[in-house]
Amino acid sequence: MAIGCVMLFLAYPTFSQGSDTYGKGLTLKLNDEGSKFARFITWHQAWLTVQNDANDDLRSIPMLRRSRVLMFAKISPRFLILTHFGLNSLTAANMHPTGQSSQAQLFMHDAWAEYTVVPKKLYVGAGLHYWNGISRLTNQSTLNMMTLDAPRFNWATLGLTDQFARHLGVYAKGNLGRLDYRVSINEAIQTTLDDGISLETNQTLYQNDGGKVYAGYFSYQFWDREGNTLPYYVGSYVGTKRVLNVGAGFNYHPEGTTTLQTDSSMAQNDVALLAADVFYDNPIGTKGAAITAYGAFYNFNFGPDYLLKGTSDVIGTGNIVYGQLGYLTPKFSEKVKLQPYASYSHRMLEANPNASSTLGIGANAYLDGHNCKVTVEYQNSQNPAGDRSGKAVIQAMIYL
Repeated sequence: MAIGCVMLFLAYPTFSQGSDTYGKGLTLKLNDEGSKFARFITWHQAWLTVQNDANDDLRSIPMLRRSRVLMFAKISPRFLILTHFGLNSLTAANMHPTGQSSQAQLFMHDAWAEYTVVPKKLYVGAGLHYWNGISRLTNQSTLNMMTLDAPRFNWATLGLTDQFARHLGVYAKGNLGRLDYRVSINEAIQTTLDDGISLETNQTLYQNDGGKVYAGYFSYQFWDREGNTLPYYVGSYVGTKRVLNVGAGFNYHPEGTTTLQTDSSMAQNDVALLAADVFYDNPIGTKGAAITAYGAFYNFNFGPDYLLKGTSDVIGTGNIVYGQLGYLTPKFSEKVKLQPYASYSHRMLEANPNASSTLGIGANAYLDGHNCKVTVEYQNSQNPAGDRSGKAVIQAMIYL
């Protein structure tokens, strides 16, 4: 895959944060001025994970982590339409002979239409959308992450009230001076009470019969402005932008979880998810070096002692601290940029007596910015019982 990435780099012009040649990408101009256009983006991320299996044998597992197509068009200053579809986490274990797997499918990620009310200040839209609350990383683009991936807890409602971090609803967004905002009112998906498991006394489970989810994220931009035509926040500008943003967000779902009481009655809990974060990305010196840093604090209240099944030390009622730090090395080549980085999360959840944590250490080799890069990362995790596990992942990525 890395060789293929190099060949594509040599054969095609590309663009993104850190690229010098891609221009406006795959864009179809519909008038001479370019004010009417259709834009097409496609990307693939291939992973090779090396870790010990249940028998403590070392295994290498290939995966197509993401394969997506995104299209948006604007033929009037007042209207925008966007469509985004693809698949995630395709492995040999969930493939199907005729592509009909129920575990890894091609499905709609985003589909929304937007109307300009007041240019720059207020836009409203509706559909299946990604204008999320909580934090910057809850709105993270998967095209330009600095780390290998964003931690699961950044998308805390994934599969609980939404379809793969996308809600069906209406949103408003815009800029008021240096304040960038996005707010939404959405319909929650319907989930069953017990999800096929036996109920225990004082057990809290996510269940709802729909209802509304209210979300918002607000970011004050001190230095360079970030675009908000699309909701996807950049993970690293690879030395091309000077950004300092401080943000805060929320996600509120009334009566989102249910707790079985000792008298067998059911108590409803309001779900309130809050976060505050800061993002810093700044070139340093005169030789192309840059620092990228991000820090976030999450306060999750899903109800008493809530733990998401299958992620018992990752998502639940409690607090999470997360940070990442990267250094783009000074320029040493016309074709490659290097960016070592580290990330760390510390999770203190109500249902676990002990904290859990994950440390990630990795590096990006940018062959043409984020459009063509190879990433290597090692992760070491400690669960609440004190057990440690590690894995190494190599990613080859291309987006056009």
